[in-house]
Amino acid sequence: QVQLVESGGGLVQAGGSLRLSCAASGSIGTIITMAWYRQAPGKQRDLVAIMISGASANYADSVKGRFTISRDNAKNTVYLQMDSLKPEDTAVYYCNMEIVRFGKHAYWGQGTQVTVSS
Repeated sequence: QVQLVESGGGLVQAGGSLRLSCAASGSIGTIITMAWYRQAPGKQRDLVAIMISGASANYADSVKGRFTISRDNAKNTVYLQMDSLKPEDTAVYYCNMEIVRFGKHAYWGQGTQVTVSS
């Protein structure tokens, strides 16, 4: 079994920064993708940023130039550095990993609230 534990959310003023972390633990095989999604109240869960093994990162248009996804393979951890935050970035942020071990499986973190005040 694999668990993803997120940290780093909180309340910040517009223009501020936050850094989210998501660490995987348990019976980890090969991590194929690491990604961050977000879900605002009453809206669907949307992809924010994704890193596919061996490829460069991709970002939603709304966060390009402001957010940076990175990974520490030794720690099985993915980060999301969020700069120049806007009120419209307010949402619950979820990490997601696709891991291959006896087949490919997708795992989700518990979610962390990010609130940006104007």
